[in-house]
Amino acid sequence: MALNIISNYAANVAHRNLLASDEMATRSLAKLSSGTRVVSARDDAASMAIGARLNSEVQSLKTATVNVGQAGSMLQIADGGLATIDNILVRMKTLAVQAASGNLSGTERGFLDDEFQSLKDEMDRVSSSTKFNGIQLLSGQNTFGVDPAAVGTNIEAADGVAAINIKADAPLTANDTISITFDNATNIMTLTNTNNANFSQSVDLTDLSTAGLAGAQTSDVNFGDLGITITLNSAFAFGTDITANNTFDVLATTGPTSLTFQIGSGNVAAEDQLTFNLTTVNTGALGVTGSAVDTEANAQAAIDEVNAAIDTLQAARSAVGVGQNRLDFAGQNLRSSQENNEAARSTLLDLDVAAEMTNFTSKQILVQSGVAMLAQANQMPQNLLRLLQ
Repeated sequence: MALNIISNYAANVAHRNLLASDEMATRSLAKLSSGTRVVSARDDAASMAIGARLNSEVQSLKTATVNVGQAGSMLQIADGGLATIDNILVRMKTLAVQAASGNLSGTERGFLDDEFQSLKDEMDRVSSSTKFNGIQLLSGQNTFGVDPAAVGTNIEAADGVAAINIKADAPLTANDTISITFDNATNIMTLTNTNNANFSQSVDLTDLSTAGLAGAQTSDVNFGDLGITITLNSAFAFGTDITANNTFDVLATTGPTSLTFQIGSGNVAAEDQLTFNLTTVNTGALGVTGSAVDTEANAQAAIDEVNAAIDTLQAARSAVGVGQNRLDFAGQNLRSSQENNEAARSTLLDLDVAAEMTNFTSKQILVQSGVAMLAQANQMPQNLLRLLQ
């Protein structure tokens, strides 16, 4: 190659190789600093895609494991309540057996019956107060609705009220009557439980009145203290007062609690969810509401009624135990799946630090060598100056 001072080919070659070595060293350094083999899709697009799905699965399984733990705690609370009720029934049977004996007078049976009736009240109290995060476990869940036959004027879609929703844990009872009032001058809507005049809540609708509702638009007005949400539509007349004669009645039904636990990362009911039914175990459900031990005959009948109640209770407790065992196995499977998915993700994405450090050292040497050779190449034109001397 001819020697010239216009173009320094050797320096250009050295510079190009230096840039390549520096880029490889930088990418190697990025992997070492992040701890992952695939920093971007350019490193391994397929592994990145699979790894992302596996990572999502691992995080979901971790959350499902937490769900299983909380579900187990919920069932443990239910079992504790059932155990207490079992103790109550055992005491009630003891009282019934004692009262059934002919050596007692009516006075002594009266004393025994006082405790017997108190224990029934305690059974109902335990049943209704056994809760987890507000969910009643032993007395069924309330389902509230609005009695369509008892809806007054201005409480329908044509008058601007698109829907009325009542939460399951609302502080209401069946046949409560709720009145709706709206003061146009202040834009204040008020709901009042007419069975408890002191239990009411008001919400300022000024912002909604200013923004307005058009077409199919709706807006929820939340009365959180009452557990009621009123959905308004564009037909609601903000320029008109609603008076207190606009009421609706509350319907409430209570049934066995159905609990569905999310124990998987998907949405397939048979694979990712477990559903358990918790039987209501108050005095009505157990058939001891009318039981008494105030007479010898009543005490003898109470023995059979309490025996049947104990059998029913044990069936309910057995169902809880089945649920606890299933959750234990589900938790074990989740932890195993989590470990295996984490291992698969690690194989795809995690960096072999020792191998990459060796690679980085090699690239670092190339960079240092490239810098030195570029310096030498830049010195080569200086040799031509000797020809000019």
